[in-house]
Amino acid sequence: MKILSRFVLIFVLLPALTGASARAGEDVLEATLDNGLRVLLLEDHRSPVVSFQVWYRVGSRNERPGATGLAHLLEHMMFKGTPTYGPRMFSTLVEQNGGQDNAFTSQDHTSYFVNVSADKLDLVVALESDRMRNLLLEPRDFESERQVVMEERRTRTEDDPEGFLGEELSAIAFVAHPYRSPIVGWMEDLRRLTVEELRAFYRTYYVPNNALVAVAGDFKAPELLEKIRRAFGPIPRAADPPPVTVAEPRQNGERRVTVKKEAQLPLVFIGYPVPNSRSPDAPALELLSTILSEGRSSRLYRRLVYEQQIALNAGGDYSYFSTDPNLFWFFATALPGQPPEALERALRQEVERLKTEPVSAIELERAKNQIEASFIFRQDSVYSRASLLARFELIGGWRLRDRFVPAIRAVTAADLQRVARAHFLDAGRNVGVLLPIPPSPPRS
Repeated sequence: MKILSRFVLIFVLLPALTGASARAGEDVLEATLDNGLRVLLLEDHRSPVVSFQVWYRVGSRNERPGATGLAHLLEHMMFKGTPTYGPRMFSTLVEQNGGQDNAFTSQDHTSYFVNVSADKLDLVVALESDRMRNLLLEPRDFESERQVVMEERRTRTEDDPEGFLGEELSAIAFVAHPYRSPIVGWMEDLRRLTVEELRAFYRTYYVPNNALVAVAGDFKAPELLEKIRRAFGPIPRAADPPPVTVAEPRQNGERRVTVKKEAQLPLVFIGYPVPNSRSPDAPALELLSTILSEGRSSRLYRRLVYEQQIALNAGGDYSYFSTDPNLFWFFATALPGQPPEALERALRQEVERLKTEPVSAIELERAKNQIEASFIFRQDSVYSRASLLARFELIGGWRLRDRFVPAIRAVTAADLQRVARAHFLDAGRNVGVLLPIPPSPPRS
């Protein structure tokens, strides 16, 4: 993910607001309410729209074994109404006022957003503050959404070869950390979850001191901060949620999983444990991800798809914003007639090439330009501006945003080679192979 802001909006420092300590710096007005709610406001007056986002510091990593899927199921239930706004009224009201709303659950966070015209912002503040505290969580809605999530799991994971193999690989790559469990949850857990467990999860994690409000768009930040304080401020602070203290043990040997699945083509995934953004190696890992997999000129696509003609697609991925150390992924889908062994061999050759051959100056500069360009172009969207502000805040502070591109620019070819040698280790390799099998004959 690539990001950057060069808009500088200067706010006059305000007197301390009742119920909040506020500071204005650079282009962001920041505040922390007395109940612990963190607020980041970014004015952008280019068009009369606003993206209002609420991020909760809870995802699948916060679930206990046997109760996977709670975070994602709760995301679904957040649209089921409160005593003030009845079932499904949240989205209905947003749509009636010309807005768009949605949400997503990740390993680390759950995010809710509404993009709406600036003159409808008061409605969104009221809706979001209400469901932070007063969600109904009715048993009938719980049963209904459980079925929806189970069907989502079937279509996106169990019936999807890439989702299926990715889940199997994560399950062997992590032996202790909750990243080993799927965000959607294991089917066995989804079947046995109770509404009481969901209510307890909501009470624990959906509290102001575990939440972040990030807003970008056409508003006056001091006025919006006061509205947020009035709406969210009365929600009482709760006990801080229990921290996730599990540290994944060092991997001491290659791990492999081979699965057979109804699919058209073989797949190969390879994952290596790598550090997250807190590591000084993170900018180099982000650049390696771009060099390997950003576009059709990337190394993996060019080598496996164009030159060797053994893959339908190939790429990689690095989770820069991951809360805990995660995996650097390599993947490839075979062309018809190509065996998975050829894909794995080619992927591993590209990994070794990173260790033995310095990246050329032209290739390195192109990757840096790609990251910076993407970083800047994303500023055309108020949604992206608020989202990226939140993402940097959640990994250590929104001001890290302005250090991202300079850190990328400082990476050298020698850094890339050193980082590849340090983290793409044979003893840390996790390999997943999916072998296609023909579909089962229909039952008569």
